[in-house]
Amino acid sequence: MSREAETEDAPAGEPLPGALPEELRAELIAFRRDLHMHPELGNQEFRTTAAVKTRLEQAGLTPRVLPLGTGLTCDITPGLTPWDRTRPMLALRADIDALPIPDTKTVPYRSTVPNRAHACGHDVHTTVVLGAGLVLADLAREGLLPRPVRLLFQPAEEVLPGGATDAVEAGALDGVGRILAVHCDPRVDAGRIGLRTGAITSACDRLEVHLDGPGGHTARPHLTTDLVTAAARVAVDAPALLSRRVDTRAGLAVTWGRLEVGHACNVIPQHAELAGTVRCLDLDAWREAPDLVHAAIDEIATLHGAKCQVNYVRGVPPVVNEPVSTQLLHDAMTARRGPHAVEGTEQSLGGEDFSWYLERVPGAMARLGVRPPGSNARYDLHRGDFDADESALRAGVELFTAAALLS
Repeated sequence: MSREAETEDAPAGEPLPGALPEELRAELIAFRRDLHMHPELGNQEFRTTAAVKTRLEQAGLTPRVLPLGTGLTCDITPGLTPWDRTRPMLALRADIDALPIPDTKTVPYRSTVPNRAHACGHDVHTTVVLGAGLVLADLAREGLLPRPVRLLFQPAEEVLPGGATDAVEAGALDGVGRILAVHCDPRVDAGRIGLRTGAITSACDRLEVHLDGPGGHTARPHLTTDLVTAAARVAVDAPALLSRRVDTRAGLAVTWGRLEVGHACNVIPQHAELAGTVRCLDLDAWREAPDLVHAAIDEIATLHGAKCQVNYVRGVPPVVNEPVSTQLLHDAMTARRGPHAVEGTEQSLGGEDFSWYLERVPGAMARLGVRPPGSNARYDLHRGDFDADESALRAGVELFTAAALLS
């Protein structure tokens, strides 16, 4: 979707420097399409990393590849002089990995890699942060950049618990005082952003349950552990039991995606497995969730005489937008495009590893509109037909550059 769509709202006051030049806009569209055609899974983003690194080096910057070989950081300082550490950096984060699903769109830039697609908009995020970095580098040379900025291109967002943890361990937040990000939203028109103070995503963990018993004949379930019934009761009763042990406003929900037990109609099996996700809207409740889930499942399994092993895999906490950072994004978008370019947004039940950065420094994530203005189409993320109106690239770049100038 290459149609350029701009909001009609006019910002008040003197315009900020750093508007996206037309020639760079065209380059960024081509760059995003190239990424879209060559998607790479988490921790395999070598081509993507090289493409971003090469373009930043062409701009006279010095990117640093992260230790695992994918992802990179790049610092932009006022005057492009060495950072004197007197003022913390503003970090702009993009995730760079794709999803293991086929691209089903019919467009010239359709994925060339079987069963791989940028179906969550990470190619847009990457291009937006790259474009902002190129504009900010020019402003830094002109003496117009008021504070240092770090570009963070993070791998493996789609791989629990997320590549953010590796990036933090590698020092990506060293010297950072605030961090900002965007995430594509097909429910918001291109040229606009959605904002929310507080939690904007939910926590998401992975859960596996293994149940064991001696097995037996279905004619004599009273002489053994009826493992099919035990598994069924865990599947049904664990979510219900948890709903009575956590404040319902916390939104703690266990949802099963897999249940495997038995192979024959007259044999009580010896082993059963369940797998699913634990999602939670509230940060404090998420921190208590592993103990609560373990206890609930153990109680139900014990009641039915089954031995139980619970494998609770921590995923990501909720992204909780800090008020000052959220206001910065609001002010930046308003300065570029006017107040009507910002709308409220609801908390999503999806998970995002940007939350790990917010455990260390204040920050916020905005929903970046990618729906063609006037369209009634209802696309969603993580679908093979997902695409973005490319005018969102300009909106994202100008949002970030304005935030850097106003911070």
